[in-house]
Amino acid sequence: MEVNNRVVAELFCSHSRVRSGRVSVSTTNDIVIGCTMRKVAPWPPHMRRKRTVLVAAFPSPSSAAAGSNGLPLTTAPSSGLKWADAKVGSGQPLSAGAPASIDYSMASTGGRFPQIYTTKDKGAPYRWKLGDGSTISGVELAILGDEKDGIPPMLPGGIRRVIIPSTLGYESLAAPNSKCEAGKEGSIGPIPPKDEMGFYNRWLQLYCNPRIPYQPDLVFDIKLYGRR
Repeated sequence: MEVNNRVVAELFCSHSRVRSGRVSVSTTNDIVIGCTMRKVAPWPPHMRRKRTVLVAAFPSPSSAAAGSNGLPLTTAPSSGLKWADAKVGSGQPLSAGAPASIDYSMASTGGRFPQIYTTKDKGAPYRWKLGDGSTISGVELAILGDEKDGIPPMLPGGIRRVIIPSTLGYESLAAPNSKCEAGKEGSIGPIPPKDEMGFYNRWLQLYCNPRIPYQPDLVFDIKLYGRR
């Protein structure tokens, strides 16, 4: 599987650019070198769903694997996490106990609709304290890294794609429980919000459904922010 860096760039241009104009991405040899914004008229109501698809949708995992434009993913031998950096950040890595703020796009390797949710749909990053138990271990491993498993930590401003196996994802939720809603005590995020777009229901059917005997791997594109 390979990283489509144009998709990654479109996902992670700043919130202000996405809200106020259309994103234009420039790449060289599939490495993101920047993005610009040009003013356009507001999207009409009947096009808003299409806008989400154009700006935020992942390529399907199978098509990304077959594609020729991208970065190869590295598989960590112990955890099974697959990762690739579309952009390496700068500064100091975060450590356990530090507050973390990310933009992410979540997809699945299973189901009819691989794309599940992106924080760009709401214009609000996902925030938590590293190691507090509120976030799946695959996302924390992607950010903190693991020297013994060959995973370097992310640096602020970096963008990384990870393929998270079920053991590092929502596997503990694959049973009847009341912990499948963001904000509830004991719930494990990130969990898409409930709204008319159906993001939460799409996630619920795949990752908090006792009728499904297994959970497909997760695909996350993550942009890490520094201290705010």
